[in-house]
Amino acid sequence: MPRIPRDEPVLFASDTHLAAEAPGTAARFLDALGREGPGAPHLFLLGDLFELWVGDDGADPLAARLAEVLRGLAARGVSVRLMRGNRDFLLDVPRPGASEAGYGARCGATLLDDPCPVELHGVPALLSHGDALCTDDLVYQQWRRTCRDPAWQAAFLARPLAERLAIGRGARETSEAGKREKPGALMDVNAAAVDAAMDAAGARLLIHGHTHRPAVHRWRTAAGVERTRVVLTDWDAEAGRGSLLRWEDGRAVG
Repeated sequence: MPRIPRDEPVLFASDTHLAAEAPGTAARFLDALGREGPGAPHLFLLGDLFELWVGDDGADPLAARLAEVLRGLAARGVSVRLMRGNRDFLLDVPRPGASEAGYGARCGATLLDDPCPVELHGVPALLSHGDALCTDDLVYQQWRRTCRDPAWQAAFLARPLAERLAIGRGARETSEAGKREKPGALMDVNAAAVDAAMDAAGARLLIHGHTHRPAVHRWRTAAGVERTRVVLTDWDAEAGRGSLLRWEDGRAVG
């Protein structure tokens, strides 16, 4: 379990949804990394780094540029950690018979499990992308179980890259259309699932993304435990959204 001392600032981000079709958002994120990254010894990217990821062999020039930036930060002593999201759940999953380095290695990064317990400035915390906590969306949770099954992933990654890209783009369009028909509450986290995950980890702080509903939630459990849930923002340059969360001296700053 990572243990981060109180005197070491941390940067968090999620849901950058990087894609060639959104160059402004990519520029906003890369600029933020270049400006703020060297000033914090820890960087956590908590999923949906990319809008679409059908295997590490599909990394495009934008993904290569990001890998270069992250590798540069790692070379300066920044601990870079990545987590898979619902868009990039195939990140760092080996292709059958392939020998290329995974994307995380190209970034000089460590891949995290989801959820991942950490000790953050003396506080027991839990990091997650957040989609596993949206348990009211039963259709999505069934898909999540399917697409994270090693046999399903091996079969999908054995397909030609062009075929995987076509399937991925079609699935993304279907997903976006489905979102418009779902009640908003269905795509938010379930309070009982949040408490259960924090109970299991012994956590008092949860940091996650996925819902695109940036906020800080505080509550007290039935047992009298005070808890905090920090929801990271998504990134969209056209809408003026997207910033790194800096955790310093035991709290979010900036």
